[in-house]
Amino acid sequence: MKILDRYILVTFLKTFFPLFIIVMFILLLQTIWLFISELAGKDLDFSVILKFLTFATPRLIPMVLPLTILLTSIMIFGNFAENYEFAAMKSSGISLQRAMRTLAVFIFFVGIGAFLFANTVIPASEKRFINLRKNIVKVKPAMVIAPNQFNDLGDINIKVAEKYGDNDQFLRDVIIHKKAARPGNFTVIKAVGGELKGSEESDLITLVLNDGNYYDEIQQKTTRQRKKVPFAKTHFEQYVLNLDLSSLDNVDMDAQRYSKGYNMLNVYELKGEIDTLSMRINETSSTTRKDINKRIGLQGLNKNIRIKDPIENGCIDTLDLKDYFDTQKKIQLLDIAISSADAVLKRLETKQKNRTLKKRALNKYEMSLHSKYALGVSCILLFFVGAPLGAIIRKGGLGLPIVIGVGLFLTYHFIGIFAKNSAEEDGIPPFLGSWLATFIIFPLSIFLTHRATKDRGLFSMDPIIQPIKNFFVKRFGKSKK
Repeated sequence: MKILDRYILVTFLKTFFPLFIIVMFILLLQTIWLFISELAGKDLDFSVILKFLTFATPRLIPMVLPLTILLTSIMIFGNFAENYEFAAMKSSGISLQRAMRTLAVFIFFVGIGAFLFANTVIPASEKRFINLRKNIVKVKPAMVIAPNQFNDLGDINIKVAEKYGDNDQFLRDVIIHKKAARPGNFTVIKAVGGELKGSEESDLITLVLNDGNYYDEIQQKTTRQRKKVPFAKTHFEQYVLNLDLSSLDNVDMDAQRYSKGYNMLNVYELKGEIDTLSMRINETSSTTRKDINKRIGLQGLNKNIRIKDPIENGCIDTLDLKDYFDTQKKIQLLDIAISSADAVLKRLETKQKNRTLKKRALNKYEMSLHSKYALGVSCILLFFVGAPLGAIIRKGGLGLPIVIGVGLFLTYHFIGIFAKNSAEEDGIPPFLGSWLATFIIFPLSIFLTHRATKDRGLFSMDPIIQPIKNFFVKRFGKSKK
């Protein structure tokens, strides 16, 4: 390696690593702020909090690494141009491409390393991170009760409209489904309000419900009696539930119960999961089509009814109700047709919702697969955006380069977010959702590299200004003569 290459590489690395640590620290603080409700007030050991931060760090790499490469490239090449080091290089016959060659090779290997990191380290850390969050939630079950959704608490599922009070111990509009040995929701409790009571010395937590009703479905032995759906209803002014939470005291923070999320799989596992989901969606569509055809009688339609046409002296496959049935029979047939059509429409609506959920999950898995490749490519392209841009603006340091770099990266990042959200809702293909931002910066990198190589500014106004200038010169030149 020549002295110039070593100098450029060392200068780049001296700026890259401190900037990487600073950006990582800022985003890590943001992560802590997002999950502060899961960590605060639970008497967690310092080792558990340290594990939480350790497992949360790798998931920030897809944002931190491209941003650091972009900012470092703008700052370094801006410094070279500002201090006339590029002028000295050009006077010695060294072009911009020659100065970027060593760093381009280095960034290429960084891109490969980013893909390997996204394929191995990030899925493993994401798996540990999700499982650790689930285990932390079990440490203090009173905080598990999130408003407007069902929450698993001991042997009940509880939903509340609002929590209030100094410690969020008061509940409003409580709905409880009690668990039973047999599957199903047979016992439902609804109350206007409630209160959670407990102590640190006891493993029991007391739930006091006020002004509510207790519904219990009665199981009958015969099918005829079950069709009547009998139940018992009891009104209460106050109802007390004691929940045994002793099993939650010994929560294993290292337990791994969740391992199928789209962020927890590598490329090989993602391909297998994508194939499985695709087969399920195709099978569901095929089964639904056969089921609907069977319900509406499409296969046997018009095969059992052959009516002679006196005019054509043949047979037709259509049936007019007004000519062949009386009024009572017409009403019965129309009622049957309407009921069948409603049933088919409701079934189609349900199947469509299920298919939409499965398709959304499939899109997430496909985007996760393509994002691993897009990360490495984006690192390389952002270098070819930042380095020429720094040489063009000819300004280094922490001022203008940081502003321009952050603005460019936020644009790139938001385009990626909008594309992924659209792909998740099946608006665009998942492949395009992961690669759209990268496809946009690709021509930008070519444009900036070309402008910097030709030693031109970011934008040239000469094609617009020069014709106007020539017009006035000719006009006033003739008047003077």
